[in-house]
Amino acid sequence: MKYVSLGNSGLKVSELCMGSMTFGRETDEQTSYTMMDEFSAAGGNFIDTANVYSRGTSEEIVGKWLKRQRREDYVVATKVRFPMGDGPNESGLGRAHIMQQVEASLKRLQTDYIDLYQVHCQDPITPLEESLATLNYLVQSGKVRYIGASNFTPSMLQKALDISKAHGWEPFVSLQAKYNLLTRSSEWELLPLCAREGLGFMVWGPLLGGWLSGRYTRDMQAPPKNSRVEQAEEEGWFESWQNYNTEATWQVIDTLLEIAKETGRSPAQVSLNWLLRKCEVTSPIIGARRLEHLRDNLSAAEWSLTQEQMQRLNTASSIPAPYPYDMVQQNCGC
Repeated sequence: MKYVSLGNSGLKVSELCMGSMTFGRETDEQTSYTMMDEFSAAGGNFIDTANVYSRGTSEEIVGKWLKRQRREDYVVATKVRFPMGDGPNESGLGRAHIMQQVEASLKRLQTDYIDLYQVHCQDPITPLEESLATLNYLVQSGKVRYIGASNFTPSMLQKALDISKAHGWEPFVSLQAKYNLLTRSSEWELLPLCAREGLGFMVWGPLLGGWLSGRYTRDMQAPPKNSRVEQAEEEGWFESWQNYNTEATWQVIDTLLEIAKETGRSPAQVSLNWLLRKCEVTSPIIGARRLEHLRDNLSAAEWSLTQEQMQRLNTASSIPAPYPYDMVQQNCGC
């Protein structure tokens, strides 16, 4: 597996990142250990988790595994923002919550430092200055090596970067955002912003809850029983059948299946390789419920789509840009 710099930082991370959202939820503890073993054996050194995943269980599983490894060989990322209790200060990006949660994450991960500490989503209540000053303190104290953002709008991400620069604080070095063949809106502003400001770009949802794995086809009347999409339909998640059972989706999946057949690779590998071929992308985050899914995903880094195949996928998955992006593209050629 190749290694790339995380944005303009000196931190080297594997081109695929091991996501652990399923650990302790859909994936039991022993299988989670085996997944991290196989990810490491394939050359992976980048593991992403969050305090909110199974209310800390995911971090605990990563921490138990990490304790048996050489700590400096791995880049461990976690996040803070969402509720970890019912109290009024047990969520958000205020100083009290961040300080309490970084200590809890360090304890669960059984480590003295977090390589990449990410704010899981922007907070409309807390002033950015308060959040950024707290994160800067954590870097200065050595408890955190780098900081990153996730699920920020372009304007808030740029504002955060400008505030940090004005105060001489540690800036975000990465953004974690949703991006895949069925969700390309990050191309309108987030990807160019990260490239311009030197931020790494980590992709969550690269297979969109299984939609891009080849499991769903246009002849289906409903998602399979016990599938992620069926669960999404019941829980009202974004990957629901109602949201994506459209002709635009099936056109993308038809092309995906055609190229999978041509290459002798799985549709999931084709979807991931499309992301790996995007120069703006640092690391897609691969999360799996089953070991065979992880093994298949890891193989996405062993080969490359042709330029012609990339173009077919780009064309099939393109979506009209809304105003003002359409006007800029039409009149500025960018």
